[in-house]
Formats: sequence, C-alpha cells, structure tokens
Amino acid sequence: MAKSREEMLTIPQVIEEIGVPRATFYRWRQLRKGPKAIKLPNGSVRIKRSELERWMRALEEAA
Repeated sequence: MAKSREEMLTIPQVIEEIGVPRATFYRWRQLRKGPKAIKLPNGSVRIKRSELERWMRALEEAA
C-alpha cells in the first residue's frame, strides 16, 4: 500500500479557501491566532490540510 502524503497548502491557497484578505491572514499569523504553519528550509511556508481543518473546527466550537 502506498504511503499517502498529507496535502501541504500555500498561504495563497489557504487565504482563497477561507476567504479572508491577505492582510488579515498575516495579522492572525503575527498574533499567533491562525493555523500552525511549517517553514520549509527554502523559506516557503506551508500549512497542513489537517491543521487548517483542526483550526476551523476550533473556531466553530468557540462561536
């Protein structure tokens, strides 16, 4: 059985998916209120699909 790799999203993909302005998303990151991100060795930032979904569920529960 092939090992499945989790989808890693770019910040523009996350912004498009959740529908917030870029500045809002970066403010959340600065305030540590956004989904946890991973900084790759080349400097790119990625967010795991599972982390984005976990973060969204936590927001639903808090609403």
